[in-house]
Amino acid sequence: MKDIVLCPGSRSGPLALAAGALRRKGSISLKTSIDERSAAFCALGKSTASGLATAVITTSGTAVANLLPAAIEADLSCQPLLLLTADRPFRLKNCGSNQTVNQEDFLQSVCRAFFNTPKQGIHFLSESALHELVDQAWRKAHQHAGPVHINLPFEEPLHPSQEEQSKILIRWLSSASNEKALPLNEQETSFEVLDKSPPMLDPAMPGVIIVGPWRGLTPRIGEFQDALSFWQNLSGWPVFADPLSGVPFDFPGLIHSWDLLIPSQLRLPEEGLQLLRLGPMPASRNLESWIRKIRGNQVLITEGENRKLDPLGLSMQWDGGLVNWIAKINHSKKVFTSKTAEKPFLDEWLKVDMHVQRLLDDELPLKGTITEPSLARWLPRLIPKDIPVMLAASSPIRDWIKFLGDGALDRHCFGFRGASGIDGTLSLAVGLSFDRPLVLVTGDLALIHDTNGWLLANQKTSPLVVLLIDNGGGGIFQQIELSTDPIDEFETLFAMPQKVDPLMIADAHSIPSREVLSLEDLDYSLNWGFRQLGPVLLRVCTNRKMDSELRKSISKKLSKPLPPNSPPF
Repeated sequence: MKDIVLCPGSRSGPLALAAGALRRKGSISLKTSIDERSAAFCALGKSTASGLATAVITTSGTAVANLLPAAIEADLSCQPLLLLTADRPFRLKNCGSNQTVNQEDFLQSVCRAFFNTPKQGIHFLSESALHELVDQAWRKAHQHAGPVHINLPFEEPLHPSQEEQSKILIRWLSSASNEKALPLNEQETSFEVLDKSPPMLDPAMPGVIIVGPWRGLTPRIGEFQDALSFWQNLSGWPVFADPLSGVPFDFPGLIHSWDLLIPSQLRLPEEGLQLLRLGPMPASRNLESWIRKIRGNQVLITEGENRKLDPLGLSMQWDGGLVNWIAKINHSKKVFTSKTAEKPFLDEWLKVDMHVQRLLDDELPLKGTITEPSLARWLPRLIPKDIPVMLAASSPIRDWIKFLGDGALDRHCFGFRGASGIDGTLSLAVGLSFDRPLVLVTGDLALIHDTNGWLLANQKTSPLVVLLIDNGGGGIFQQIELSTDPIDEFETLFAMPQKVDPLMIADAHSIPSREVLSLEDLDYSLNWGFRQLGPVLLRVCTNRKMDSELRKSISKKLSKPLPPNSPPF
């Protein structure tokens, strides 16, 4: 473990003192947070960036309940997280003792494992048993990665004197002086591969690869990309990649505008189409409707996740990961010796895609009034390629799927589509950006919902550019076209605009900020943000009603047949 996020408390005092000693020893990076909910999301962001579990330390009582939202996201997005909660001993349970609740039950439903030390107090646990508990918890957090909860009842006295602390620390440092941090080995991070035969697809016949959000440990993404490249080169299948998929920008066969094209513009082969689906479904209604119409076998491969990930119920799911799937079917069937697919329909699709790219550049030029589609189109081209982006789970991720340009996959894109909520958006971004610059693209309600994330952001030095799309409420509901009676109740019941100035909130937290007034000003504002030593806020104001009409207009133009003699790509 390299990182801890510490929340205040008395019952957790022994854990806080231990964390402080580890920081002085140089073993860990320690962040502090007054808000357990924000702390847990921040730790989840750090875990996602590194692939190693970050620990959150809390005291007892409702502090533990505040960990639940982040634990849910860690569970569904399959990212490691350690939740260390101090508790009262058993003698203080169910007797009206202060700050004593049934916190053992709060997180169990979403955690990979739950460990409760002796109810009378952790001091009843032998040193060898404690080492075994820690080892098991660490492994559980990384195999089938997810959250792990360790509940630690502490008996009084809780707060040793400085003399007692010094004696313990001297002994600790002398015994640990020669220790070296060991990376997780392959066995600790590998998930069990299924023994059953994997479902088959024929690379010599037409098919499409659909790559959803990456739901594995960050260090494994390279071997996943290699396996994907192998299958695409073998089959010649087009690739529909979610911005969060981790697929490189120069990947062969990429259809960039697939979400706009699949309703009507991509001609299907007469013999049907196979689908290789990787990970969860991208956030696209068009894709779901299109998949329902496909005739052919569908195989869904997850990276060790055994929960069902096909809401359409049309695929055969295999949980052993793409790398193992290719190895197994090659070994069992020697399928890779067969003749690979012809690629005429891939070439045709690439040509149509390139035509649409030109149309989008014409419809969304880098000038004038800022719109949400234009931001999705141009931000990837203006942000330096080595700086990752986090996309909030509401409108931003959907617009990047539809309108992304040729720079959208130039970088690692993060998003938290597990529970697809707006909770913890800023805190997640802070965790992702502790060790490297990051751009967060978020909406106004998501940012207001997680204001305490600014407190964590002030503890960092890497640039974090928060690009706020302020459309006066929940813009996503404008796209869903919800109707209310009377009509003006839409604002109250769904959009919920708030009378809060985000620039003033940033100023109250000593966060530099500026308003971006036009698309021409966007590049300069981004560069200004990257020159700062810490977090900054860039606010762009958009009109959600006009943006909704713009999205419809572009989709309508693409519903018509494209010119048959359009220039080749």
